[in-house]
Amino acid sequence: MLNLKYDHIQIRYGELSTKGKNRKDFTNQLTNNTKNRLKDYPNLKYKTLHDGLFIALNDEDYEEVKKGLLDIFGYSSFSPTLKTNLDIEEIKDVALKLINKKDYQTFKVVTKRSNKNFKYRSDEINREVAGHILRNKDIKVDVHNPEIKILISIKDDACYISDEKIIGPGGYPTGVNGKALVMLSGGIDSPVASYLTQKRGVKIEAIHFASPPYTAKAARDKVLSLANQLSYYQEEVNVHIVPFTNLQLEIYKHVDESYCVTIMRRMMYRIADILAKNRKIKLIISGDSLGQVASQTPESMAVINDVCDTLVLRPLSMYDKLEIIDISKKINTYDISILPYQDCCTIFDPKNPVTKPKLEKCLAYESKFDYEKLIEECIKDIETIKVSYRKQEEKDESIF
Repeated sequence: MLNLKYDHIQIRYGELSTKGKNRKDFTNQLTNNTKNRLKDYPNLKYKTLHDGLFIALNDEDYEEVKKGLLDIFGYSSFSPTLKTNLDIEEIKDVALKLINKKDYQTFKVVTKRSNKNFKYRSDEINREVAGHILRNKDIKVDVHNPEIKILISIKDDACYISDEKIIGPGGYPTGVNGKALVMLSGGIDSPVASYLTQKRGVKIEAIHFASPPYTAKAARDKVLSLANQLSYYQEEVNVHIVPFTNLQLEIYKHVDESYCVTIMRRMMYRIADILAKNRKIKLIISGDSLGQVASQTPESMAVINDVCDTLVLRPLSMYDKLEIIDISKKINTYDISILPYQDCCTIFDPKNPVTKPKLEKCLAYESKFDYEKLIEECIKDIETIKVSYRKQEEKDESIF
């Protein structure tokens, strides 16, 4: 087995390739995000081209750099490559070396030639390289299901050759579409909604409602741990913790039990709306999945949204629970989410919550107590905590 040391990484754009006049904004954001994610590798050098980003490794460990790339939204795939001159003989020799890495039985050569001045067309390069391999190794061509693909990319300045394509996370570079305030509970759904929001190019801040002493410190730490996991996609996350106890107790004192969840959610969205405006955030994100619980019926969502001027998006609206769980496991939030610490939405769980609340009834119940003053107190006493996976790594310890 031949051990070759890759010298470059080729990153291919996904949806960014469909952008028009603002394409440069997206590609610049992706480059900046990549540099931030990989700043622990100071020898890396970056070159942005029309159809992708190239990283010169300069003796940095490819396997370590690869781990960082898997968490960056905005590209469709990447490949470790060997850079050659624009010389067909050199290209053929490097391709043969990649084939000789292992005892492969079948192969295929795939060439993309953006440099139209190179004298060989793509299909001619494929034939030249494949012929050279067949003459020097006992192996067969399989165009449908090859054991190895030799990927050749002809650029203006050089040729990049690879034997591997790793699928990227796709989406848009986080931050290119502004900011959102996520309603982050300790459950399974809201971290997944956060992740999907980040994948669409939106940075997140989180708002969490705590009701001590009814909710334990462990429940708060659980949310911080979830936010820490989400910070992998944007360096750091601000978590705004709202002291919700007094307002929640007033709700349960003055509101019929069946309407308590609806009124509680209306208060939460009022607070989130004020915080979003104060922080110039244009979106509120919820982990609601249509019909999953009483507060997530169309009627409930409409009544809850009524209090909020900021646009509310629900990325999980059309996902079922099993799909959400699958994503939570993929992004490593599931094991945190299932820790047995209740948040303020579950500690006072009504037996028969209304599924089709009426707005006029909500307004009647809310008129029975001075919720505006209580909301002011909540806003005044918000605690903001900045979490970052980098600080977590520096401490080398978990919250738990």
